[in-house]
Amino acid sequence: MENILKKTILYLVIVFISLSVLIPLSYLVTISFSSQIEVNDYPKKMLPSLYHNIAIKWDAENQNYIVMRENNEGIFKELYISSKYDKIRDYMKTQLNIDMTTERIEKDFNVAKDTGEIVEYKYYKSFFNNYIKFFTVFSGAEKALINSIKAALITILISMSIGGAVGYALARTSIKKKEAIRIGSLIVRMFPMVSISVPMAVLLVRYGLFDSMLGLAIVYSIPNIGLTAAITRSIFIGVSKEYEEASLVFGATEAQTFRKITFPLVLPAFAASSMYAFITAWNDTAVSLLLTNKNETLALLIYKSIGGASSIHYAASGAIVLILPALVFTFLLKNYITQMWG
Repeated sequence: MENILKKTILYLVIVFISLSVLIPLSYLVTISFSSQIEVNDYPKKMLPSLYHNIAIKWDAENQNYIVMRENNEGIFKELYISSKYDKIRDYMKTQLNIDMTTERIEKDFNVAKDTGEIVEYKYYKSFFNNYIKFFTVFSGAEKALINSIKAALITILISMSIGGAVGYALARTSIKKKEAIRIGSLIVRMFPMVSISVPMAVLLVRYGLFDSMLGLAIVYSIPNIGLTAAITRSIFIGVSKEYEEASLVFGATEAQTFRKITFPLVLPAFAASSMYAFITAWNDTAVSLLLTNKNETLALLIYKSIGGASSIHYAASGAIVLILPALVFTFLLKNYITQMWG
């Protein structure tokens, strides 16, 4: 009975945590595919819609078309009034994400005019319109995406090379005060990145690295070098020296031994460390805000874009663009991380 109770509590906690993550994420995805009109819908749907139910009425007295849309409560509400087909086309594209030709609109709308009745249509949306618009509405979005990729890759390179070398030295050499070095490298992670960024900004300006992805990557690498050293050290210690000695006996050089014997065994540690380094660089806004001017990262661009009700769906699209590389990167490394932590 006690085991059943423990398992029940555990499953409830897992379900609660899963829902607390999935529900906000589902709303974010829905907003990223929503049109300008749908952003203001209440209650908000949890899943994105593929189409709009549109009703057209001809106002003979004023010689205008009345465009109506079915809301989430199943009620058609008036959206737009015009007699100009090109204006109706532009409105439907900008407000409803429906991309139609003027000829198609004229053909469909004339049915309401000729019959004098309300005509209903199901118009499918341009599903990825917001994602395309994100890179046009927010100037510099493409450059910001490239900057984020550069900063993340350089951060991984610096963290893995220096941190891995320190981890190997702590595990395989007999240098003095190794424990002090290990603890000292980890203490750096206790300091907030913002507090490190302020003095680093002076150094970056002095050496011409301010507002550059290399400068950002150096700052991002400071806390990750110690973490990489700690993770790789523990794995290097677990690798038996007998493998390396046997390789040397059979004529392999030290470099060949490390590349063919040692490194494959410690690869999960480098994979886990690279994931931490990637996430640090990819998701940061505070450090980028302090250390960049014209060369923004994608996370910083999205952070600055949030706040305008007229562009929240574009910002949500940018947020999904920001999430996807992190998911892909983690998915590619999951096998190595599983080998390390189970």
